[in-house]
Amino acid sequence: MRSFKLIERYKSTQVHALTPPDANPSSTTTSCAATGKVNHHSKWLKLSQTISASAAEPLLPCGFPKTELIEPPIDPHLKSVNHVETLASLYRRFQTCSKLDKLLICLEQYSLLRSLGDPKLLRRCLWTARQNVADVPSKVVLSAWLRYERREDELLGSTSMECGGHILECPKAAMVPRYDSNSFYDHCQCRLGTVDGSDKEMIVGDDGCSTSNEDNDVSFCIGDEEINCVRNRIAVLSGPFETMLYGSFIESNRVRIDFSENGISVEGMRAVEVFSRTRRLDSFNPEIVLELLSFANRFCCEEMKSACDAYLASLVCNIGDALILIDYGLEETASLLVAACLQVLLRELPSSLYNLKVVKIFCSIEAKERLAMVGHASFLLYYFLSQVAMEENMVSKTTLMLLERLRECATEKWQKALALHQLGCVRLERKEYEDAECCFEAAIGVGHVYSVAGLARAKYKQGHQYSSYDLMNSLISDYKSVGWMYQERSLYCNGRMKIFDLNTATQLDPMLSFPYKYRAVALMEEKQIRASITEIDKIIGFKVSPDCLELRAWFFIALEDYPSALRDIRALLALEPNYMMFHWKVSADHLVELLSCRVQQWSQADCWMQLYDRWSCIDDIGSLAVIHQMLVNDPHKSLLRFRQSLLLLRLNCQKAAMRSLRLARNHSVSEHERLVYEGWISYDTGHHEEALSKAEESIALQRSFEAFFLKAYVLADTSLNPESSAYVIQLLEEALKCPSDGLRKGQALNNLGSIYVDCGKLDLAADCYMNALDIKHTRAHQGLARVCHLKNQKKAAYNEMTKLIDKARNNASAYEKRSEYCDREMAMNDLSMATRLDPLRTYPYRYRAAGERRKLYNNMNLILPVLMDDQKETEAVEELTRALAFKPDLQMLHLRAAFYESMSDFVSAIHDCEAALCLDPNHTDTLDLYNRAQDQAATHQQQK
Repeated sequence: MRSFKLIERYKSTQVHALTPPDANPSSTTTSCAATGKVNHHSKWLKLSQTISASAAEPLLPCGFPKTELIEPPIDPHLKSVNHVETLASLYRRFQTCSKLDKLLICLEQYSLLRSLGDPKLLRRCLWTARQNVADVPSKVVLSAWLRYERREDELLGSTSMECGGHILECPKAAMVPRYDSNSFYDHCQCRLGTVDGSDKEMIVGDDGCSTSNEDNDVSFCIGDEEINCVRNRIAVLSGPFETMLYGSFIESNRVRIDFSENGISVEGMRAVEVFSRTRRLDSFNPEIVLELLSFANRFCCEEMKSACDAYLASLVCNIGDALILIDYGLEETASLLVAACLQVLLRELPSSLYNLKVVKIFCSIEAKERLAMVGHASFLLYYFLSQVAMEENMVSKTTLMLLERLRECATEKWQKALALHQLGCVRLERKEYEDAECCFEAAIGVGHVYSVAGLARAKYKQGHQYSSYDLMNSLISDYKSVGWMYQERSLYCNGRMKIFDLNTATQLDPMLSFPYKYRAVALMEEKQIRASITEIDKIIGFKVSPDCLELRAWFFIALEDYPSALRDIRALLALEPNYMMFHWKVSADHLVELLSCRVQQWSQADCWMQLYDRWSCIDDIGSLAVIHQMLVNDPHKSLLRFRQSLLLLRLNCQKAAMRSLRLARNHSVSEHERLVYEGWISYDTGHHEEALSKAEESIALQRSFEAFFLKAYVLADTSLNPESSAYVIQLLEEALKCPSDGLRKGQALNNLGSIYVDCGKLDLAADCYMNALDIKHTRAHQGLARVCHLKNQKKAAYNEMTKLIDKARNNASAYEKRSEYCDREMAMNDLSMATRLDPLRTYPYRYRAAGERRKLYNNMNLILPVLMDDQKETEAVEELTRALAFKPDLQMLHLRAAFYESMSDFVSAIHDCEAALCLDPNHTDTLDLYNRAQDQAATHQQQK
């Protein structure tokens, strides 16, 4: 629904730059536990040792950053020089490969999309991979990986083996060797006891009938004890027993057989006898079953081994059980038992990675070989482990060892490239430059072009600046230019050439933060502090990251503008609560304390007033800072955590937003409040039905604004027809009757107005928007402008958007929207401003590509050209190509494919459709265009 997208809750560009630490690797220990989580952002800024002599000196213990000492990170991901071509190839391969190969293609897609930072795309890759595997080892890893992506370990009251209700993430479903072809959103029935293999009572074989009518005709003697058995029942346990009891061995003629030297106790042999008759294990304690497992291995009793394996696997419930039983499983090659133990260890990540016993199970060569003996040492397993380790501590020895195991498991070229490149990045961080150079060279050897940047950096660190420059220069000559190529080359040149490369990098890829940071620091060195703030503001305006906020705080401290510096540091802490500043020497929390002494103190009531003002003027960073201050005074206030999550989502910081939402859930003081936050968590992770269910449960307990609002939001986003629209209106009206503050009621009024517009009730919509404006919900100007436009009051619509632009601190979207209500020349000016403020917004590129004559395409607001000449079509394609070079976007790919189709370039149209479908394989409009282009291409080929 168009109107509900105004909140921009679900922009998904994730900003989490990984930067090189300045840590001495010799100080790192063999595990993440000893080193703790390394904060990489702060190490973007290697500082001058010259202490400032200004009044800000006590706040800057390490001085200011210098241009020659700052550098960008080497991203530890696969990165293609042509995203569109790579995505299209992946889609084609996925459509034509066998079921067994789909897992590896999903993993390859995941590894490439990591560089885009969109958690929704990454989650879809894992879902698809999980859907297309049948073997237990792969299912165990993928279900644990999906749990990790949701960070359910941070939810109080949840356990690692608890089923979240979704079959693709269910730990019990993962232990059943079969395909789960269910939808991503299908619910699991394991809580009702209907998942196969979930019971502890293991019955194997046929009916497990009683043998009371059979006579015991053989006895096994262990010491002075005799265990009476039925000969033929024991014989059918295995081939060796059958040969011994019915073959040419002397035991075949004996009634009493001495079994004292065969390593089984009297209790164990009695259990064998019971199992031979009943095929049941539930009456034995685990120690006896372990003895039976060993006995079954020794005498090749496959049925008994499978039963013991499954029974013991069903007993593994926590990390203590897993650490005890996994050694037995590895020793006896009990694959299912090992899977159950690994499942617990993996579902306890990242905390289990701080357990030395767990590290020992995975990290050494011998450990990997033991896992391989039972079919569990896979590239998938070590890919998951190494990614978690890198996020926790990139320079730890644990991370290094896991990546070495990943490299050993790699078989395909892309797997080797990934493992070698990531090894190179880790060794570069650890200052092991020669080893890093070797890793990057090997990655280049298997076709990973981006590793050339890593190789150049490793050489540069060893003093070979010219070699590094020559490498990047050759790369730029050999390939179509990409932003990161010029960014990297800028490190190895000086003067005008450096500035040229940095400016070119920004033109090609405005998402790269280093060029902005370098230019800002350079201006700072020239004592143009306000100009440096203006430069860093350019990227903070559309891509908020802790390192850029830290740098801007530095500049404000230099200006002695302490309130602004404090605002940025508080906002920074909302993104990363444990952030360390000044070369990892001062905690951001401590700097907040120092700065707080230099600014006016606010009471909690003052904070609410400040939050109201900043929220109203769409100052998201200022609002984050106020909420952080309020949380210092009341850290368990779930309402504030929820507001924090809304702001972080609006800033495209989804990872931090989800953390705040989980904290809101954990600090809930009532059941109905907890259900609302759980509903939002479900919604944000793609589980809309579950979100709706949580909202209904909350309303049943207590009618509240947030519960009604959640239910209305989910229903409106899922499907909006006249009948459902009426129900959504009713829900929003109920929400407005419940107690809440103006900030949230303004949002509800705004959404209600949007529904009325969709239903054609313009006067009612206008009333809602006016009421929202009365309580300072500034975004309502946009809705009111839409109403004016639909009433053919174009000038009034333009004026409403102008008011929004004047009031809003973040106003790129307002410029974009205002362009719809003015003539072409003014629209182009507004769209140029929108692109300058936020280059990631796709509408301006689409508008400029479409030209003067355009129309809406279906319900996607995609603009297509109508009867354009060849030159304009070419210019349109070039406009879209510039944007696609740094941001592969579904809508722009679809639009460019439509241009290609209109130009009869069906091959290029098919290519773009395939890339778009790789991002969303169920996108109906693209599927239609894809099929049409394929038919036209086939017809064109036949006519030749």
